[in-house]
Amino acid sequence: MKIVVFGLTVSSSWGNGHATLWRGLCRALARRGHRVVFYERDVPFYAANRDLHAVPGGELVLYGDWAETCRRAAADVSDADLAIVTSYCPDGLAATDLVLGAPGRAARVFYDLDTPVTLSRIARGEGTGYIGPAGLGGFDLVLSYTGGAALDALRTRLGARRVAPLYGHVDPELHRPAPAADRFRADLSYLGTYAADRQAALETLFVEPARQRPGMRFLIGGAQYPADFPWTPNIFFVRHLPPPEHPAFFSSGRLTLNVTREAMAAMGWCPSGRLFEAAACGVPILSDTWEGLDAFFEPGREILTATGADEALAALDAADAELARIARAARERVLAEHTSARRVLDLEAALEGIGRRDAALVEA
Repeated sequence: MKIVVFGLTVSSSWGNGHATLWRGLCRALARRGHRVVFYERDVPFYAANRDLHAVPGGELVLYGDWAETCRRAAADVSDADLAIVTSYCPDGLAATDLVLGAPGRAARVFYDLDTPVTLSRIARGEGTGYIGPAGLGGFDLVLSYTGGAALDALRTRLGARRVAPLYGHVDPELHRPAPAADRFRADLSYLGTYAADRQAALETLFVEPARQRPGMRFLIGGAQYPADFPWTPNIFFVRHLPPPEHPAFFSSGRLTLNVTREAMAAMGWCPSGRLFEAAACGVPILSDTWEGLDAFFEPGREILTATGADEALAALDAADAELARIARAARERVLAEHTSARRVLDLEAALEGIGRRDAALVEA
């Protein structure tokens, strides 16, 4: 099957979660005999931080502006089996017009990897830049990184006719236990791009415990942290880490923290890809809480949760044997249910029944 994707980026993992997810999906799709052609606008920000130069088993098309690539894109869509437009695609509106108006057999899909942000902007009357005034009713299928009530909202607010969740995932060939590295050693680590709507939870579950445990080492890995971040003497920082360094980062910590963005936590059913990465690397996870978390990991057995600093401190004080048990259980759960290969099967299931356009996938 030929799949054409118009997305934000697959070539650079700097400051976004889309790239790692697409890389895992592309590898898993290639193993199933499918080929992905990924269209990405070649913007300076990602070009300066590019850590992938070819789509696994497919093709990366970098273009300067839509006018220069629209003819080639139309040709690719015309003989594709599946055409996908994603949230935050910088040419999402033009790509939508192309995909919905193209002749041929391609199933027309929108994949919102940022559903809570999309819906909150729509509720405030703001534009998204990737969904037009007609909404999503023209697509055969709308996939959402977020499940639960978000699926109903995509129908009622944006006119989606058929919706299905396509959650985060991990490629266990890349994310797996790794030898510890001294520069990543930590009692509590946190890997994530700075976001203002995560800051309150991060201060509660990470900064405050660091203040109360001055003899412990705390480590943040990420990008875009402001100069006025409330650093303490025992909080250390590693600037943006490309995905190949994630296993060593996670594996070097005694415990790692997951903090969900405010809109995603409020809507629920939106697991961060970092949850699956960390679990696949065999590190115990401490997470904030949100509706639906227990559908992915069982609190107390596969993951630790906290709503305040006291619970975070209790997790830090847990016995090594208890943390090791939780880490093993989480890794088993991830390998069974949350791999990129499993999400490809979820995608195939979601495409069944949308009509003749999905025939190539069903036969693959």
